Amino acid sequence: MSYNVTIEPTGEVIEVEEGQTILQAALRQGVWLPFACGHGTCATCKVQVLEGDVEVGAASPFALMDIEREEGKVLACCATVQSDVTIEADIDVDPDFLGHPVADFRATVSAIVELSPTIKGLHLRLDRPMAFQSGQYVNLDLPGIEGSRAFSLANPSGQARDVELHVRLVEGGAATSYIHQQLKVGDQLHLSGPYGQFFVRGSQPGDLIFMAGGSGLSSPQSMILDLLEQGDSRQITLFQGARNVAELYNRELFEGLAREHRNFTYVPALSQASDDPTWQGFKGFVHDAAKAHFDGRFSGHKAYLCGPPPMIDAAISTLMQGRLFERDIFMERFLTAADGAGDGQRSALFKRI
Repeated sequence: MSYNVTIEPTGEVIEVEEGQTILQAALRQGVWLPFACGHGTCATCKVQVLEGDVEVGAASPFALMDIEREEGKVLACCATVQSDVTIEADIDVDPDFLGHPVADFRATVSAIVELSPTIKGLHLRLDRPMAFQSGQYVNLDLPGIEGSRAFSLANPSGQARDVELHVRLVEGGAATSYIHQQLKVGDQLHLSGPYGQFFVRGSQPGDLIFMAGGSGLSSPQSMILDLLEQGDSRQITLFQGARNVAELYNRELFEGLAREHRNFTYVPALSQASDDPTWQGFKGFVHDAAKAHFDGRFSGHKAYLCGPPPMIDAAISTLMQGRLFERDIFMERFLTAADGAGDGQRSALFKRI
């Protein structure tokens, strides 16, 4: 059984299957609703129910307070409908968002590459092409492991059937341990996508800064490959952070791109290289490398950050001190169960994350 959900103020109507959340239905029909965590903890997808019967679902009491529930507010990522419904959402659609519908795919493991001692490159051949924007992610299902795991796409959007994921081994992580230790070439998996609001805002002027830490390189890699393939003329600078040379993966790729493209600059930074006499590059954290490269002045740029929360927070502080503001900075935090994924972490500096 299905019901119609009308979304105001746009008037769009989506069909919601019984047991399906409002957000799931919207994404699979290419209708944009604001969201972030997707698990009822961040409150980004909060909407007002104007008409109809809605089940609140597993919304966190911190993200959806009792008084808000009484007022008819729900979280679209948790709420299911029990009749035709009309909701009101705070919709401010980004003009650069293409709105590719979420779909399900069958994938065959075509290659597993050791990128670093802790990161593997997982290459998957999909049963059909997946349209996506560089910077978005997929949810991957693994045998015997409850729930899906999110991994950003590292391949350019033109490579729509052979996708690449960068997977860091997380201590005690069931999913990443399975990928690193048990998954084999030829295995069959299921995934869904694309998800996410992390993509290059092509309509916004300004040169581009990318900062990546660890396996957070995946999204910037996809974005940069797309920009260069499309002949984007803006100056593009990538700062890649790692602990040591062994963890600084795909270095040769970006050094090659820097030789081929006059508008692309690559700056690697090692945080634990103080005693390494062979390392002639920047020694320190990735945000410090950016500060040194631009002499602490970032105005006129747009920044895209991808990595673990401590890296993101340090980068935000550095960029804002250098005269970039919330409207100029976009990010994707890499949270795992060990990092506290799903606990409602929010930036103390930004209202929109």
